[in-house]
Amino acid sequence: MATFEPGHLHIERHALNKDDFSYNLCIDYEVTQDPTEGKGMLFKMHGSIEGKDVKEDFFLPKDQAFDFARHAMHRAQKYGMPKDASITSMHNVYDAMFEDVRAQLDVKSGDPVKPEHLE
Repeated sequence: MATFEPGHLHIERHALNKDDFSYNLCIDYEVTQDPTEGKGMLFKMHGSIEGKDVKEDFFLPKDQAFDFARHAMHRAQKYGMPKDASITSMHNVYDAMFEDVRAQLDVKSGDPVKPEHLE
């Protein structure tokens, strides 16, 4: 199950058997200013994975903010999310979140990317 509203994503999955996994995660986000990187998006992920509490905040600069799902997944794995799991399987809500991030950061096609972010 997944629900989206601007600034908030909720994804939830219940284990189907003893070999399966569960999670209940929310990702809240807002535009913020970082002293080093400038304008970007602050993501606040909270909830649980396999009953273990999750609380992770991370900032992504404007030119990297669209990679939020990869960064969220990497952090979720630290709390026990299986490496072969995909929290991005609900494309419609991720597409909506992607568009909202784009609109909030006022990103246009062709906007520059910092070369040091490509390393």
